[in-house]
Amino acid sequence: MYKLVEVMAGAIPPHHHFTTKGLLAFLVLTLGMAPALRAQDAARKKPNVIVVITDDQGMGDLGCYGNPYVKTPNIDKFYKDAVRFTNYHVSTTCAPSRGAIMTGRHTNRLNVFHTIAGRSLLFEDEVILPQIFAQNGYTNGMFGKWHLGDNYPFRPEDRGFHEVVRHGGGGITQGPDYWGNDYFDDTYWHNGKTEKYEGYCTDVFFSEAMDFIETNKDKPFFCYIATNAPHGPLNVPKDYLDMYKGIKGLEERFQRFYGMITNIDDNFKLLEQKLDELDIADNTILIFTTDNGTAGGNKVFDAGLRGGKGSEYEGGHRVPFFIRWPDGKLTGGKDIDKLVAHYDLLPTFVDLLGLDFNPVKPLDGKSLKPLLYGNGEEWPNRVLYMDTQRLQDLVKYRKYTVMDDNWRLVNGTELYDMNKDRGQTTNVYDQHPEVVEKLALGYEKWWQSLLDEKANERYAYIKVGSPQENPSRISSHDMLTGKFTHMWHQYGAATAVQATGKWKIEFVEDGEYKISLRRFPRESGLAINETFPAEKKRIELDRTMPASTKSDFESAYIFIADLEKTAKIAEDQKEVSFTANIPAGKYNMEAQLIDRDKRVHPAYYVYIEKL
Repeated sequence: MYKLVEVMAGAIPPHHHFTTKGLLAFLVLTLGMAPALRAQDAARKKPNVIVVITDDQGMGDLGCYGNPYVKTPNIDKFYKDAVRFTNYHVSTTCAPSRGAIMTGRHTNRLNVFHTIAGRSLLFEDEVILPQIFAQNGYTNGMFGKWHLGDNYPFRPEDRGFHEVVRHGGGGITQGPDYWGNDYFDDTYWHNGKTEKYEGYCTDVFFSEAMDFIETNKDKPFFCYIATNAPHGPLNVPKDYLDMYKGIKGLEERFQRFYGMITNIDDNFKLLEQKLDELDIADNTILIFTTDNGTAGGNKVFDAGLRGGKGSEYEGGHRVPFFIRWPDGKLTGGKDIDKLVAHYDLLPTFVDLLGLDFNPVKPLDGKSLKPLLYGNGEEWPNRVLYMDTQRLQDLVKYRKYTVMDDNWRLVNGTELYDMNKDRGQTTNVYDQHPEVVEKLALGYEKWWQSLLDEKANERYAYIKVGSPQENPSRISSHDMLTGKFTHMWHQYGAATAVQATGKWKIEFVEDGEYKISLRRFPRESGLAINETFPAEKKRIELDRTMPASTKSDFESAYIFIADLEKTAKIAEDQKEVSFTANIPAGKYNMEAQLIDRDKRVHPAYYVYIEKL
């Protein structure tokens, strides 16, 4: 018994003597403490995880990959000390990549194959990364761009994040965002409530993340820093714009683009300094990556890749991925050239950290741990699939690539030998029919797997009337439509672009509801037919709110459940409200503003409140 106590307690000196009663008391105490001690020890050993993911920055938009113009000394230094995946692929646009990262599943399965129009709302029955971390004792923070839903139950605070500071939609100035934000001194959503912040957007998101890290430094945390930069509009602090002024051959849009990247780089340095200051850098997994190919940077430097954001060619989806974890021996500047993808991250974290997770749905991803700690000899030659949909429904054979370690089959008609032709300049389709057949068959089976999950038949419903969000502020960004005008943007409301469509809405309870239709959101204070001049352009700004279009809206129309009404719009009226008893259930909602020429526009903002 003495040996048992010694093993459990680990602190009984060999000369110490217990009475039988004392020994039993000590044993009871030790047995009672052991689970808590084990849990505390396990929690203490769990590494922190920080993912920094930038927006629209491609492989060539870093100094470490040879760009002669962009200044990224801090990320370049991190690159030298990190493990680098050189053949890492994401989706070709923003929301799809984020959905795959969060779920370990291909984005076409998730209702996230577009960036707008109701097809960027990540199905609520998907189990996502922060939920898994939370279930395993992590505290989770999200800062910056979410782009997987702005209403309940799709917001980050609904999906496992404990601390959230984010803008709306897919970028600052888009429809779901707070009206009038311009990257400087903006208003963001902090844990579901709007809050004003001082400073440039990227600075704010990193600063808030570092505060979160310091608050949670003594327990394991997951910190997701998703910058909206360098996504357009290319608004940038003057100091960073001036840094690139006068460079021959570098247009202003690229001066702005690179200025935004250098600002990210400076913030990345502050983040690393914070980890060192808190003495947690060694036990922190730090990742730098991006969400899709470059938004134009390939016009300056393409890193030997064809295409950019939205392209099925390599420059649209092959992006940087650097990981460092000193305590896990992931350092030293090692390159891993095997074909991997964004949906591999979730199973990798589960495997690396020993997280408790049993997938309910099949994963597309595969743990990268064997590549991180081995030579890759046992790694299979996988076949992976990326495409660019950006439509209301999935369309087979649309802008797609099929990839394995050696080949790329593009749109079913082009084949490239990646060992000889990384830039995809020479189509060898006719020379390798056996390769074409193998990859084409793989695509057919993969597409069938999407149909088997009814990926084209399901919709994500915004839930209204719940305690989690009441009232719900819904924008035309999430309206299902086949006509992709700028109805999804604040500029669309300002210039009164036309569009028709419907929202998918679920009323969670029977009750009396007030549904208010607006052209401008409530925080703007603007009337439906109000006009205003374009904002004066500051030197720091690439783009500001345009002048509003005089629209002469005469009536508002609502159709949902058994409510169908039209009401006149009075002069200086800000919103038109309809009240009705609506049974719980899922509905299509139409909400329209109609002008004197009978042209139909969406209600760019709709508020639904359970009374």
